[in-house]
Amino acid sequence: MQRREFLKHTGAAAGGLGLIGLGACTTTATSSTTTQDTPETRNKQGEIRVSSDNALTRLQEQVPDSRELIAKAAGVLVFPRVIAAGFGIGGQYGEGLLRRKATIVDYYRLTSVSVGLQIGAQSKAIYFLFMTQEAYDNFRKSEGWAVGADASVAVLKAGADGRLDLTAARGPVLAFVLTNAGLMANLTLEGTKITRLT
Repeated sequence: MQRREFLKHTGAAAGGLGLIGLGACTTTATSSTTTQDTPETRNKQGEIRVSSDNALTRLQEQVPDSRELIAKAAGVLVFPRVIAAGFGIGGQYGEGLLRRKATIVDYYRLTSVSVGLQIGAQSKAIYFLFMTQEAYDNFRKSEGWAVGADASVAVLKAGADGRLDLTAARGPVLAFVLTNAGLMANLTLEGTKITRLT
């Protein structure tokens, strides 16, 4: 299902461009979005919850300094499996959820389109940390929130010693991009759009 969603959303976006301490805890969702309560929806949300819990645990194990930032954040948006694929015109698609401390707030999708050489499919986890109440509220009020247009996002990376430079983590919205090899460096999330998953 995720592959079909990825192709649908990245294809539509390409057409529009003219061809260019949270830990692993599961809680009940308190979404304000009107979503049909069907077995398929419940199963999908359950899969997102489990994979998001696992992704948060993996981040905190591989990047211990992230725990301090997560604990301070007004909200944490987790996309546990973002697929990037394409040739010439590439795109990304992923589904995730927003947590406020231990409470699940809502479910979201991430999409983006990029121009350039991308061979094969790559998977990564992307985490957005809203470090101020204002940044969190602005995200929640938006119908479609885009990196760069609605907020600048500082992508954090580890230094040579494997530790985060916490003095550089000053922005209202921070992000981690984690692959099997560790944190990705020199990456921009500009143009990434996030909307509610309904």
